Parts: sequence; C-alpha cells; structure tokens
Amino acid sequence: MTDHDTDEQNHSDAQNHTDEQVRAAQSAALELAKLSEQSRNDALRAIADAIDARHDEILAANEKDVTEGERLLEQGEYTQALVDRLKLSPSKLNSITEMVRSVAEQDDPLGKTLEARELDEDLELYKVAVPIGVVGSVFESRPDALVQIAALCLKSGNAVLLKGGSEASHSNRILFDIIREATEAAADVPDGWAHLVEAREDVDRMLELDESIDLLMPRGSSAFVQYIQDNTSIPVLGHTEGICHVYVDRDADLSMAADIAFDAKVQYPAVCNAVETLLVHESVAADFLPDIVARYEEAGVEVRGDERVRELVDVEAATEEDWSTEYGDLVVSVRVVDSLEDAVDHVTTYGSKHTDSIVTEDADRAGRFMRSVDSASVFHNASTRFADGYRFGLGAEVGISTGKIHARGPVGLEGLTTYKYHLEGDGHLVATYAGEDAKPYTHREFEGTWTPGRRSRD
Repeated sequence: MTDHDTDEQNHSDAQNHTDEQVRAAQSAALELAKLSEQSRNDALRAIADAIDARHDEILAANEKDVTEGERLLEQGEYTQALVDRLKLSPSKLNSITEMVRSVAEQDDPLGKTLEARELDEDLELYKVAVPIGVVGSVFESRPDALVQIAALCLKSGNAVLLKGGSEASHSNRILFDIIREATEAAADVPDGWAHLVEAREDVDRMLELDESIDLLMPRGSSAFVQYIQDNTSIPVLGHTEGICHVYVDRDADLSMAADIAFDAKVQYPAVCNAVETLLVHESVAADFLPDIVARYEEAGVEVRGDERVRELVDVEAATEEDWSTEYGDLVVSVRVVDSLEDAVDHVTTYGSKHTDSIVTEDADRAGRFMRSVDSASVFHNASTRFADGYRFGLGAEVGISTGKIHARGPVGLEGLTTYKYHLEGDGHLVATYAGEDAKPYTHREFEGTWTPGRRSRD
C-alpha cells in the first residue's frame, strides 16, 4: 500500500468514526430531550461526586499536559498564558465541581411555556422551550471548559461532541472518562449523549454534517472561528477573542477606577474577559496614570502607552497593532482620549464586541457610553472580569458569544435551547376560518402553561 493509499484509508476511517459518533449522538439526543429534570440533575451531581473522588488521577494527567506545555514554552511555541490556562489544582477542581452542582441547581430550561395564545375557543397555541439537539464544541486549552460544556449540554438536554485542544489531551481524556462513567451509572441517561473528538480530521468531518449536527460552538481566536464559519453550513455560535476596555471618564472616582482597572487586568490575565486596553479622559490623566501605572508595574504588568500617556509616565510605546491585540497576559495598552465620544470611537474601531466598562459618577454619561458601545456586555463601575456565566448566575457557560444571533454574551442554559409550537385543539378545522362565512380568530394572549393532551390556563 502506498503512502497515498494509507492517507486515504486513514481519512476514510476518521470519517466513519465521526459518522458513528454523530449517529449515536442523534439517537441519544431524542432520548435526552424526554429525560426528567430530576434524572438530569442526579446525573450532574454524580459527575461532581466522581470528579471530587478522583482528584489525584486528574492532577496526574494534567501534570503531563503542563510539563509538555512548559517544554514548548521554553522553545517559544507556547505562550505563558496558554500554559497558565492548562493548569489544574485542587482548588480549581473544587471550583469545577461547584460549577457542576450550580448547573444542577438552575431552573429547568426545558418545557417552559414562553408564550400562550388563544386562536379561538378551545384552540390554544403554546411556544415551548426544547433542546437544540446535537451540539459540536471545539474549544481551547482550558480543561475545565470540557466539564462546563458537558454539564450545560446535559442539563439542557443536548447531546454533545467535545473537541479540546491537543495541548490538554491527557486532562481532557480523564475528565471525559469520569463524566462518561458517572452518567453510564445513571440508568436514565442514554448512552452516546457525549463524545470526545480528538483528531483534526474528525473536526473537518463534523463541519460537513450539516444534516446531523444542529449547532457548532468554537472557542478560540477570531481566525479560528472564521475558519469554522467559512467551512460549514451548520449554524455557528462563535466565541472569539476578548479585546476588552475600561474607560476612565472625566467624572470617575479615581480610586475606584484604579481598583477596577487593576482587577480587570491582574486578577486573571489569561482569560478573554480581562482588560487589554485602558482608556483615560485627558482631564484626569495626569492625576490617574502615575498611580495606576505604578500598581501595574509592581504586579509585573508591562504597560504600553500612546504619546500622550508617555508624556506623563515612563512606559513602552504602544503601536497600532496593540489596540487590536488580545494579550491574555500581564500586558496592557493605555490611551488618553479627549472625550467620551472618542472613547466610544476607539472601542468601536478596535474592540471585539465582548465586554467594555465605563467608570464614572455621572449616570447620564454612563448611559451614553452603555447605549453607544455595541458589545455583548457593557458595565458601569465594575470590572470586565464579571463577564462570566457563573458570575451572571447562569451556572456556567459554554462560551461568550460576541455575535448577535440566537445568543449573546455568556451562553448558559437558555442559549442551548430553542422552541417549538404546540397547538391544542378540539377537532378544529382550517375550513371553519376560510371563505365567506369564515369565523374570526380571537388571537388573545393569556397566562398559561402547556400540559400534554389538555389545555391549561393559570
């Protein structure tokens, strides 16, 4: 067999493997959609208990990934931010299980009556929340992302294909195995509701299966998300880079502004909701910049400023590229602006529609900024680091959508549901409402909850 024949055989094997996984996921999704809330919650708690019981195994697997990551960091192939995202610890694992239990405690997203409308007497239409179906998620180096996504998909009744980065392969495998074994022990959870995808060829095959996969959720760089969007006809809910801003207004409490700017950069710089650019109104720049730059430098942050910043503090020069860069590290770019409008223009030009914050004591100016900035999350007097599904009370998130269709911002359980219409009648015929003697529709909204087989009004 030639090398070409071998490559073709490997490609065919990968296609067959992926096709089998997707068929199993489709079958499981139909069963999962009917699973009771109690069964889904019990399975989630079983996952949390299993992770708690196997810390040593998880940390041993994670150490392999981190060791390899540090080797590649020394060779210049990885960044420190990527290695930081890889690392797990006992406290991190405790946070993961707390997140899973939090998802279990969320209200059931399925079966909710979103709208109820009477079309005529005893003819009632209900709009009801249901799962999306089969979800494919391709995500970055953070192993905890696998658990977050799996937990949210289980709670929302969706089957899921999980493709993590090769840099976290050992961590992803052990976490997936724990999740699979915990849910296999739960008699009600259908086999095949979750699958681990590891090969790049499997991802390429997933992109072709538009009749079988209902939604793709890539988490990564803008270029990566764009690649997914350009190579599939499956709907894509993109989680792209976070070029987040904090704008310190002329009417800001400067002590508060310094605390917010520091927290937004230093508390955890490797994540997408960390601030990358600090904008400062010219009227407060001379008072504000020396103190915040000193705090940043004491924390090991490299500060890059425009010419007006560098007239006030001794920092590196910012380039045009800095304004559109997601550092994911202890680096921040700083610019002095002449007005609130200039701050908005900068965010509009260079931002990624993720999260931006204004610090000001003037409510009117805060409102102008928040209405003008077209980002998924816009904050007033708060750190950008609050842009997170858990902190928003969503239990967790599958990602932060910077687009505008279907779901936006931290995507939790609601973002993993769609709806369908249930019509309850009593022998009603369309002919009754057509022709010269047509009976009129009532089309009255009412408070009601759909119950199978019978009409129900609150």
